[in-house]
Parts: sequence; C-alpha cells; structure tokens
Amino acid sequence: MKRILLIEDEKGIANIERDYLELEGFEVQIENNGKSGLQRAEAENFDLIVLDLMLPDIDGYEICRRLRKTKDIPILMVTARIEKIDKLRGLGLGADDYITKPFDPAELVARIKMHLSRYERIKGSTADNGVDIVYRDLRIQPLSRRVFFKGEEVALTAKEFDLLYFLASNPNRVFSKDKIFSEVWGMQPYGDSGTVVVHLTHVREKVPMDYIETVRGIGYRFTMLNE
Repeated sequence: MKRILLIEDEKGIANIERDYLELEGFEVQIENNGKSGLQRAEAENFDLIVLDLMLPDIDGYEICRRLRKTKDIPILMVTARIEKIDKLRGLGLGADDYITKPFDPAELVARIKMHLSRYERIKGSTADNGVDIVYRDLRIQPLSRRVFFKGEEVALTAKEFDLLYFLASNPNRVFSKDKIFSEVWGMQPYGDSGTVVVHLTHVREKVPMDYIETVRGIGYRFTMLNE
C-alpha cells in the first residue's frame, strides 16, 4: 500500500483529500503545520508528499528545499497563489507538480497516481539499464541515482537528476524545451517549459562544464565527442 503524507494546515481540506485517497487504497497521514510535517517527512518513509505552500510556521518552499537534500520521491505543491513565478520557484526547488486551490479532489488523486506511476517507471528504467554513464569528469550512476563530477558527489534534486540522465542517455540529440518537459515531467507543457530552463540552470551550476549545449532557437543537447 502506497503511503501519502499530506502537509496541509486547513483541516477540512486535508480531511477531504484523505477521504478521496483512502477510497483509492492509499494509506494517508496528515500533518497540519510545516514543522511537524517536515519532521515526519524526514523521519518516515512515504511514497509521495502533498505539500501546501502557505503554512503558518515553515512555508512549503523551505520544506521542499530541505526534503530534496535527502528524499527522492514525488512532491506535489498545493496553493491558492497563481503567479507563474511561484510555480517556477516551487518546481525549481524540486517539486514535481503544482496544483492551485480550489481544485477537484479527484484531480488531485489522478495527479498522484500519475506521478507515482511515472516515478516507478523512471526508477525501473534506470535500474534496468544499470550502466554508468561516464564522460570526461562526469559519472552518472543510474542504479543509485548519484552523480559525480571530478570524483566529488554532486547533490542533485530528483528532477535535476532525471533531466541530466535523460539528456546524457541521448547524447548529441537536440530536444526542444517542450519535448524535455514531456519526457522528464511526464506531462504536456501547457506553457510550463520555462521549468526546464530553471532546472537546466541549476544542473549547469552544479556540474560546471559545457556538457549541455544550448542550440539557439531549437533546444538543448548533451554533447559527447568521440575522443
């Protein structure tokens, strides 16, 4: 049984979400403030976290940032705010999706199922491959989902790893931002391709070499030269 953690300060909303999810066979735990939610998320094993953005003590951004240091599971942010910059910030910190209140609880259930399915598929595909990608000073280990640059481990979020692994698994091929978004996030972009730029910026900062090339007017490619 998949375990879901809801970090939501509005108890009525949290209870409705829990009821819908339990009807679908999920085990659901609820925390109504950021501090207790963060502590429980760090201490226990969950398969997915639904994280409200506007919490009274620690906001969802900070919780997401801290969790991405140790947790490689889907995180769905929930908020009443609709500014695109908020969405980009949340996704840039490692959230996998973003849903705006008010929403149909059935939509939340559908998105949770989609992300769990995609997460298992990605984990399975990288594990089935099992072969490290090694190029110059970079080593990508799909089984452990770890990245090393010049012998030092690089701390990537789950989506940063997925993005780098996708491009490195398809060397010298150019992909548009929309194509990368659909492949890595598993959704149609609908104007969200700016998220790709945010994540690519973070990957380039952490792996400071010109592995990922911008092809102006087209997209990006992982350039791997024959040496």
